[in-house]
Amino acid sequence: MSLMQIKSNNTSAAFQKAPQMNCSDCQIRHRAVCSRCSDDELVSLEKIKYYRTFHAGQTIALMGESMDFVGSVVTGIATLSQTMEDGRTQMVGLLLPSDFVGRPGRDGVVYNVQATTDVTLCCFYRKPFEDLMVQTPHLVQRLLQITLDELDAAREWMLVLGRKTAREKLASLLAIIARRYATLRKLSPDQAIEFDLPLTREAMSDYLGLTLETVSRQINALKKDGVIELDGKRHVRVPDMRSLIAEAGDDADGGFVA
Repeated sequence: MSLMQIKSNNTSAAFQKAPQMNCSDCQIRHRAVCSRCSDDELVSLEKIKYYRTFHAGQTIALMGESMDFVGSVVTGIATLSQTMEDGRTQMVGLLLPSDFVGRPGRDGVVYNVQATTDVTLCCFYRKPFEDLMVQTPHLVQRLLQITLDELDAAREWMLVLGRKTAREKLASLLAIIARRYATLRKLSPDQAIEFDLPLTREAMSDYLGLTLETVSRQINALKKDGVIELDGKRHVRVPDMRSLIAEAGDDADGGFVA
């Protein structure tokens, strides 16, 4: 997508206010930035919290523009991309449920953030959130942990793109998505995991640095070998997570095999 196309989908027109939700009912509560907060700290967060919903394909934030909020993805998946001056765009990351959006202390946005499915965000007004961080050590501690986890994930993804085969790349991407859904649904390692692919095959080829034909070929190969099951083009069932992890070149604990 070119920069001009992204700008035509202005964020101010893209989002809708979503109904408020009690923190106790939130499905990402145990993983979100507020997961370590006490009841009193949650009360303070409630005062600056609101929800936004974006439809699939709509822009959440645009590189180079200001962003007046930070928050967590509650449902749905978004992509992070960067656009060059000549309009070329590269996808550089995914935002999955419980991932944090925005950066306290920075007004400008360094990535384009776009919803690939319908996305609901739990948002906090950025300046009040920054002020609250000074008074809430639990918030800072969790945000630091999230940041370090993102750094680890970025380093692992460098290995995926630089050293893995096409089959391992595709399996790694599926494993990342499957692991997050398993965590949110509190599934055991022995349970099958089902999810809808949040990316088209074209988007996966862009993200993985593969051709569209290679992505389709590897998906079909994983299906033929029983590693995944497909219902249509987008609904994926992973009958045995350990098999998918093995195909990704990881060990049983999810770490990379030396």
